[in-house]
Amino acid sequence: MTVTPKITARESTEIDAANASGKPTVVFIHGLWLLAGSWNNWGDYFEKAGFAAVAIDWPGDPETVAAAHANPGPMAKRSVTEVADRCQSVIEKLDTKPIIVGHSFGGLMAQILAARGLAKATVAISPAPFRGVLPLPFSVFKATWPVLSNPANRRRAIALNFKQFRYGFANAVPEAEAKSLHSTYHVPAPGLPVFQAATANVNPWTQAKVDTRFSGRGPLLIIAAAKDHTVPLSISRASFRLQKKNAGPTEIVEMQDCGHSLVFDSRWEDVARKTMDFITRMVN
Repeated sequence: MTVTPKITARESTEIDAANASGKPTVVFIHGLWLLAGSWNNWGDYFEKAGFAAVAIDWPGDPETVAAAHANPGPMAKRSVTEVADRCQSVIEKLDTKPIIVGHSFGGLMAQILAARGLAKATVAISPAPFRGVLPLPFSVFKATWPVLSNPANRRRAIALNFKQFRYGFANAVPEAEAKSLHSTYHVPAPGLPVFQAATANVNPWTQAKVDTRFSGRGPLLIIAAAKDHTVPLSISRASFRLQKKNAGPTEIVEMQDCGHSLVFDSRWEDVARKTMDFITRMVN
């Protein structure tokens, strides 16, 4: 039986502040190879606009990038459902239903949570694919090969060297910026979710699935990155086509000249602005 990790001190502080504020709350969920700190700029941006912000940790996440590199073991073997359940445990501490914003695998988590009725509105940015999303361009295999190349990586936390990070995340920014992003934000990540997503369409019991027809899903925006190697446009568009069948408002925005690092590189504010525009239009 999996034990859901306790709410961290940082999360508890942000939850208490959000509940005390009475403001609409935005919950941020990071993806693989990142920590909650990748949302720091977004938290400030949304708080200045009148929202409360809560950034969620994945189970096993340490407080700092240095700590993650020093001891990646607690981050290993974390499954899609385990991460989604922990996100739900944080959200359930909030007094009101939040807006959920997720990036990469965090974007998949956001959609899973929306299909559990936990979101007032949802923004999935370069979201990892789920069962039914069929396109698998070569770039996806190349970006995830550091994990998929060894079946034993299902039980490990895997780091990316700079060349791998440059291809999978930071291909759309100058090399100097890519090096800075790698040293500032990159951490080892559990390999298991990558295998779960990669086999989603051949495994009927996969955890990487979303109930796209759930009537209480609410408004959803998918933000795609035109130069993304890890989640190419074809994958984001396929996710949109499946989600478009939902009764709730469903939109897609394509960010030109952006790669997978679009939420924490020099283009982050452009992406945050698109997110804010959607939220303010959809949430009263």
